[in-house]
Amino acid sequence: MLEQWKQVLNKMENEVTAVTYDLWVSTLKPVQYSNDELLLIAPSITAKNQVNQSAIMDKLTRIVREEFDKYAYVRVVDEKEYEENIRQQAKQEEKEDVGRACPFNKKYTFENFVVGKSNQVVFAAMQNVAEHPSQKFNPLFIYGGSGLGKTHLLHAVGNYLWENQPALNVLYVTCENFTNDYVDYLRNSKDKLKSEFRDKYRTADVLMIDDIQFISNRTGIQEEFFHTFNDLYQNNKQIIIASDRPPKEMSTLEDRLRSRFSMGLIQDIQEPDYETKVAIIKKKCSQEGYLVEPDVVDFIAQKVGTSVRDIEGLLSKIVFYASLLNKTHATMDDAHEALKDYGEPESTSLNADKIINTVCEFFKISKEDITGKKKNKEIVEPRQLCIYLINDMLNMPLVAIGDLFGGRDHTTIMHARDKVTKLIKTNPHTKTLVNDLKSRLLKC
Repeated sequence: MLEQWKQVLNKMENEVTAVTYDLWVSTLKPVQYSNDELLLIAPSITAKNQVNQSAIMDKLTRIVREEFDKYAYVRVVDEKEYEENIRQQAKQEEKEDVGRACPFNKKYTFENFVVGKSNQVVFAAMQNVAEHPSQKFNPLFIYGGSGLGKTHLLHAVGNYLWENQPALNVLYVTCENFTNDYVDYLRNSKDKLKSEFRDKYRTADVLMIDDIQFISNRTGIQEEFFHTFNDLYQNNKQIIIASDRPPKEMSTLEDRLRSRFSMGLIQDIQEPDYETKVAIIKKKCSQEGYLVEPDVVDFIAQKVGTSVRDIEGLLSKIVFYASLLNKTHATMDDAHEALKDYGEPESTSLNADKIINTVCEFFKISKEDITGKKKNKEIVEPRQLCIYLINDMLNMPLVAIGDLFGGRDHTTIMHARDKVTKLIKTNPHTKTLVNDLKSRLLKC
């Protein structure tokens, strides 16, 4: 390889200027030639970028093919990239030597998770824990309804640690897994099985347990999990727990467990808004290679509820129906036909007037007051809630909303929307109020 590279340099010296040759070409170092690829290291990022310019690279590739092989191609990296490649290769070899298969779903990564207003705080917390386990949020308790992405995020943490810290013992289990292991241990009552059970859970560097709500009425299992939790926490091991409800709403959960779950960060993952649902659909189309008309994306986002699983299920059903007809693109006709038994979109009949009238009826105020200029608290709060609901449920432009409320400018509308958004996260009363109003509107 070195002799061939010398010939390449001799020819390149006649192809480029002396300055180009001295600064960029002569400083390249060949490190590997395999699979028709010649790997070269540049001494700096600047040198790499200069060589990768088409004029220099075209000449270099042509001459390399003359000296090496007619199918050869050239790849230039800087020293940091090369060192990183070596590290990644070593990690991969370490995993292969250990002979373990990755226990996490490869589709569930941080990169594949769609972040929106409803889940951005949970996403940031989970990413922070993955990058710095046991350093900040420990334990981390996340909760939310079914299908909102909790399991995806748990596996994303696992995949990240598997890739970046392969030496860590990362364990993901459901509450059912933990329960079954515990029952097996009790049924057999053998010291060896007891040791295996405790070693499995108490030697974990990161323990992630899903659906913890199912432990809430089982005293013996709570006792064992209490000791497992204590052992891991005292040894500075990361604990991540997922549930469909916060600890305070688990009425049969022992107080000592409830207090321990509350020692770190508790964060909810909320229902996706319209924009997030659209982003989820587009992401799924990109991942799976689905081709659908833009109207189909909007149709699904408005038709489906809040579950990401339901969103992906409807999309798959429409695309499958279109494929049966040998179509490359799914159209609105396909969507209507595929989902004809699913029911009408929840918000088909919902409009701004209905939202305004529902809020006015709820607070017992007039439409003239809520859309007018009055600034007393009894009017301002319902007005801000109304603005938030119109924006959230109808995705109406801020300028158009401003026109509904006496021609207010978009910055005023934005302030009202953002204020309610913040209160939902910090004020339980506001969150309950918004949910009650949404329930009324969806029943209209």
